[in-house]
Amino acid sequence: MAIEVLPVTGEQPELLAAAIALGNRYKKQLGLLTPPAYRKYADDGGLLVALEGSEVVGYTLFGLPKRNQHVRLAHLCVAEERRGNGIAALLIAELRRRQSRRLGIRARCRRNYDLGPMWSSLGFVPKGEGLGRGGDKETLDTWWLDLGHDDLFTEVQSDALLVVAVDHSVFFGLQGSGDEQDVEESRALEAGWLADLIELAYTPQLLLDVREIDDRAERTHQRAALSRLRSASPEKASVSARQEELIAAVSERLADVPIDDDLGRRLQYVAEAAGAGLQVLATRDPELNRLTDLVWDVARVRVVSPALVTQHVDELRQAQVYRPADLLGTAFSAEEVAFGNEGELVAFFDQADGDSGTAFAARLAALGSDGVLWHRELLRDESGHPVALYAWAMDGPTLNVDLLRTAAHRLEETLARQLLFMLKRLGRERGAQTVRIADPYLSPAARAAAGADGFVEDEKGLTALVVDLCGPAETVSAAAERIAARAGRAAPRLDAQASPEIVSVAERAWWPAKLIDTALPSFVAPVKPRYSAELFDVPAMLLPRDDVLGISREHVYYRSAGHRGESVPARILWYVSEGSPGQQGRMVIGCSRLDDVIVGDPDTLFSRFEHLGVYGLSEVRKQAEPTGSVMALRFSDTEIFPAPVAHSRLAALAQGLGLPLSLITLSKISSALFQAVYEEGHRKT
Repeated sequence: MAIEVLPVTGEQPELLAAAIALGNRYKKQLGLLTPPAYRKYADDGGLLVALEGSEVVGYTLFGLPKRNQHVRLAHLCVAEERRGNGIAALLIAELRRRQSRRLGIRARCRRNYDLGPMWSSLGFVPKGEGLGRGGDKETLDTWWLDLGHDDLFTEVQSDALLVVAVDHSVFFGLQGSGDEQDVEESRALEAGWLADLIELAYTPQLLLDVREIDDRAERTHQRAALSRLRSASPEKASVSARQEELIAAVSERLADVPIDDDLGRRLQYVAEAAGAGLQVLATRDPELNRLTDLVWDVARVRVVSPALVTQHVDELRQAQVYRPADLLGTAFSAEEVAFGNEGELVAFFDQADGDSGTAFAARLAALGSDGVLWHRELLRDESGHPVALYAWAMDGPTLNVDLLRTAAHRLEETLARQLLFMLKRLGRERGAQTVRIADPYLSPAARAAAGADGFVEDEKGLTALVVDLCGPAETVSAAAERIAARAGRAAPRLDAQASPEIVSVAERAWWPAKLIDTALPSFVAPVKPRYSAELFDVPAMLLPRDDVLGISREHVYYRSAGHRGESVPARILWYVSEGSPGQQGRMVIGCSRLDDVIVGDPDTLFSRFEHLGVYGLSEVRKQAEPTGSVMALRFSDTEIFPAPVAHSRLAALAQGLGLPLSLITLSKISSALFQAVYEEGHRKT
């Protein structure tokens, strides 16, 4: 008989009495709760019952604290004779549905009940512990079920070149547990030179393994250490599906590997890493290392020892995955997909089981025959191979993207990042206030990159705000709130007191917004025409790049060492200085987000940032003369002004504000001057 989950109020005495009777059967485990207390929960909307016919076979009691935006779970109870039939999962699913606006569900449970597997199966993760109020002072575990409300600041994508998931063997080594060699190998991941190259992350399985530590003081110590790592929270359904695929592959290909709980725990790390979009899992577990090839074939996750992580980073640095510099000067081209030619693209872009072959071709063909003015754009690399495909159309203030795919390519991640930024630029040009990506089979590379650009997922897809405003923080954030409300989501309210770090994140998520009265500093940097041409294609080169991809999102510019008040994050204006005869110069051409300023040995910095720049080693060394040190400015998301600001106009703007102007070297400028130049650069002619 089917199970039905219903809310119960105090005006339904029979159902209320049945729930009380069921709870009293297990009062030794649940604790004594009086009938008036049950009624109070019911009257406050905090009682759900599971009915099998007319019989109450389970219920949940919960509170809805007004000051804390979560659900406080008091009871989750299922009749013993009905357990194992998914009733608890149905109760939690209905609770999630009804309280979807809350941040999450919080439960506390005695540790000695050994219910960890049950809570985990429902999607909860351990989030700490405390002592009960009873005389025995028994340990109470806190369990948390996140309800998926990504906000602007909690899901910001890492700036590191590579995010590495770690399992328990590496994490415990980082905390000094294990023999000396194991600890040394794990701690190599925290070496200073790796700081900007990798970021370590943990997934829910590590929380479970920490919970299993017997000593309470050690558990507390290990939990505190988790704050130094990035939290990765994959979607439960995708993890479960990947876990099943991995276990099936082991059963089919490795007959000597037992299918047991230990294997399940090891593969859970892999499945969670894959579900979170991470491609590297560091482990010292020899049994997991045995599965390296199988894991890569099934989940596309590299299982490596800590010692090999640096080698993997070096591969990435040598352009195996992410080299935005490689887009400069390449012959990428764009074209409209001609009707009738959809079938030839299947081999490149049918990346999902439910959207493959003829289904994919038919779906692409439909985006052009449904009465909507769809633009179906195809990008090809220098060899003419399709590398990216997207379809877009305007719907009022929304740029809808119903298809966004990237093909397997050595620059796939770079292309995905470029496409997301390009869609925001396109939205701005078309007057859009939101960009919505509604492709249910979105390329994994694009999905992984979307969070850092402010795309938030809901039932309609991934949506980002386009806040085309340069002004005070309260004005800009109020505009963002209005746009977000129309999109069915929330945006944080910021004011002039917001930290530079938060402002920088907001300006990226709400691009092209500029929160001008905050503490985020601004600079102007002179750049010679030759380097400007290579970095920005301004002045235009003799063999200009196809401008469909615009400017690479991240680069490094080198200059002589010697700090002049540089700080990060910041904004930076680019001033093309006087050049050779015949070269265009003496103008501000655009602005970027300044992400990092590093001073060091030229060879070291060149090796570290080669993947981000267009400079040769000899040119970097020349910048280091005569001190022997060079400064690397790492910047991203360059925005070329439609109307470059000539030197004469720049000087007039500074004079009008009563401000000095130095263009000999990198110089700090006021926010007022940045705003004046920015608005001048976007002046409509």
